[in-house]
Amino acid sequence: MSPRSYRMGQRQADVDGTRARIVEAARAQLTATGALSLDAVAKRADVARATVYYQFGSKTGLLEAVCDALAEQGGMARLAEAFSRPDPWAAVDGFVEVMGGFWAVDRVCTRRLRALAALDEEVGRVVAERDARRREGTRVLAARIDGGPRDAAAVLFVLTGFETFDALAGEEVGPDGDLRTAVPAVTRLARAALGGPPA
Repeated sequence: MSPRSYRMGQRQADVDGTRARIVEAARAQLTATGALSLDAVAKRADVARATVYYQFGSKTGLLEAVCDALAEQGGMARLAEAFSRPDPWAAVDGFVEVMGGFWAVDRVCTRRLRALAALDEEVGRVVAERDARRREGTRVLAARIDGGPRDAAAVLFVLTGFETFDALAGEEVGPDGDLRTAVPAVTRLARAALGGPPA
């Protein structure tokens, strides 16, 4: 490896490390305060505000990166496997399981993010776009269910939302509790509401 290649590789690693530190700082800022100030994120990440803009372009870009990090940590890549299951009920079960894993990544941060979406238009757009992807997934799954109710997609969308998992997991598991404990209940509810066999 040439010295130039090594330096370029090291520089990219430094950039990636800075980017990850900023994303983690934004997540910590959301969790601690329920707000997202780029100045506060920059201070928490120990970088200049200009670095945050350089890396993400805007608050929306930073929010997208936070959501992407949560999705990666929550195993959202497993959705492809869930959707590829030949049995439609197994596919629904897989979808519920993946969503439970995703919502479980950081319960407090997700609560804050979704609450902030109601107050901040920029955050609201990012969350709405993510919800739209989930809604499209529920449409695909609902179309595979023979004889399901007309509103099957809407019902599945509500049942796989953060608020449902958050409520069913309850507070007894603590604020950082694992929302995957709600997966069996959501699975039963989904099958019952969509006319499926018992789980």
